[in-house]
Amino acid sequence: METSLLKKVPIFSQLNEDEFEKIRMLCVSKKYAKDRIILIEEDPGNSMFLIQKGRVKVSRMSDDGREVILSILESGGFFGEMSLLDGKARSASVTALEDSQVLILRRGDFLKLMEDHPQIAIGLLKELAARIRRSDTQIKSLSLQDAMGRVSSTLIMLAEDHGKIKEKTVMIPRIPLQQDLANMSGTSRETISRVFKYLEDEKLIIRDGRKVVIPDYKKFRRMFS
Repeated sequence: METSLLKKVPIFSQLNEDEFEKIRMLCVSKKYAKDRIILIEEDPGNSMFLIQKGRVKVSRMSDDGREVILSILESGGFFGEMSLLDGKARSASVTALEDSQVLILRRGDFLKLMEDHPQIAIGLLKELAARIRRSDTQIKSLSLQDAMGRVSSTLIMLAEDHGKIKEKTVMIPRIPLQQDLANMSGTSRETISRVFKYLEDEKLIIRDGRKVVIPDYKKFRRMFS
């Protein structure tokens, strides 16, 4: 099971079966119950985490004590890599959104893997660049857009990260809870409700429980990107 997971991790995608097996042998599996804190911002970091199953949120605390959610990761995602590279403290906290299981890879083992397999370092650089671009987009949304724009931009980010595309339609299987959406978009739960009602009334989204469909994704992006 762990080997099939490693194949889903972008930074390991160029490796062969023997190399996957080598990494699997270096990893330790650990379970975290829902709402359990996995990492705390500013703690020392000496390991990287690969999500085997479940979902986690990556967050920081603002100066006024509010939680700001940077991203939500699921199976195949990874976190904790920055501390492995620079040896500094964790840059964010990570919390399990549901019962989750992760594979833990120690810093020394990871650095040796990058030394032996330069394609891992290239893959990591690409992933870090993508995350920086995503963060820049989120910062721009929070600082320049109104509440409608911030919530809609958050939906776009979720669609890009977790959406399933079919022709011009994008379906997000499970959007975060309202409070988590509020923390991602810098708004309130009440604002999330109002914006979602407007988007539904305008036929810009279709909601079914926690599933959200954006019928015309290109139009939606043009309106709110």
